[in-house]
Amino acid sequence: MSSAGAAGDILRPPPSEQTQDWLARVEKIAPVIEENRERAERDRVTPRPVFEALRDAGIPRMWVSKEFGGEQLPIATGSAVIQALARLDASIAWQMGVQGAIGRLSDYLPDSTSRTLFRDSDGLVVGGVNPSGRAEAVDGGYLLTGEWAFASGSAHADWLVCAAPVADGGEVRRTPAGPAVRMLFIPRAEAEIRDTWYTVGLRGTGSNHYRVDQVYVPEEFTVDGAAMHRPPADRPSRAYPISYYDFGPFTSASTALGVAQDALADFKALAARKTATGASSSLATSHTVQEKLARAQAEVHTAETLLAHAAAQVTAHGTDGGEALTALVRLTAATVAEKTVAAVDSLFTLAGATSVYAASRLERCFRDIHSATKHITLSSTHFETVGQFLLGGELVMRR
Repeated sequence: MSSAGAAGDILRPPPSEQTQDWLARVEKIAPVIEENRERAERDRVTPRPVFEALRDAGIPRMWVSKEFGGEQLPIATGSAVIQALARLDASIAWQMGVQGAIGRLSDYLPDSTSRTLFRDSDGLVVGGVNPSGRAEAVDGGYLLTGEWAFASGSAHADWLVCAAPVADGGEVRRTPAGPAVRMLFIPRAEAEIRDTWYTVGLRGTGSNHYRVDQVYVPEEFTVDGAAMHRPPADRPSRAYPISYYDFGPFTSASTALGVAQDALADFKALAARKTATGASSSLATSHTVQEKLARAQAEVHTAETLLAHAAAQVTAHGTDGGEALTALVRLTAATVAEKTVAAVDSLFTLAGATSVYAASRLERCFRDIHSATKHITLSSTHFETVGQFLLGGELVMRR
């Protein structure tokens, strides 16, 4: 979109040439996504042709180091791609966001392992970083057992990551911060994928549970969970000097933002053509509708501005921003969630009975935004924990 904008739009700075190029890639594969959108919703998994189109466009690896076969895009460009995908299908955006977040662990793994996972394989690398199960320390690695949730994109994955407390002789290792946790990568074939993804929204993500029983994981296929709170060690292959947890919220927040942008566009089109029962003119002529639409637009514009500012700060201060940077990211993510939900809810209500039908894009936006914003990275608990930090307390993570 140009800085001049189009009729009915809020003025925005023009995207960089690189961002324009990547948005053109999304536009090119949009017909494949749209053609398969209802099938994905019905089958609760993204059809293979869509994954192949995304893969061929380079999107799953857009936030992975070039050394490991990725594109190493700026955070702002990747965020724009996720937003554009979410305007087409939030489930696609969510899966690409998860791949972007898990892809960040390539900067923490040994180079050889990252090449195996991301360069030598073209499948997704997904999973969960919420600790579960147990990793029993053995010679050269760990024996992993447990069950994890939310394996978004697992249908097209070659590898899964499992976050687990580490145990020695059955006793969990303790650190001053709590149980010692590691991220362990296993081939997807080593896990049992359970058919559990029956949800309100984001149905096409196929975010099923998965189970592992006594799988051996070499040490070099693991990452210390505590290290993820710090920027990865400096090395030639490093893509981003940014901690995992300072990067992750840009994936989920970008999806929520794209959903709200889609809701705005759909409502504007609806308001121009719909006449409410008993009325003599379209919704677009109603002063009440005009006022509430403008407020929804302001909510979304605020979220866009905050997320862009946070991306710039993380890019500039990934290594020296410390807890103040982390607090900014968390506060931004929680605010984006709050603003986008408020906008979508308002538009869903303004549309009247039209929005309750499954054929309505607003119905899909309503379901998807309320599913996406349940993610821990967008949790309202960030307001409390950042407030504690602002008053001189410790910056903690609450689930």
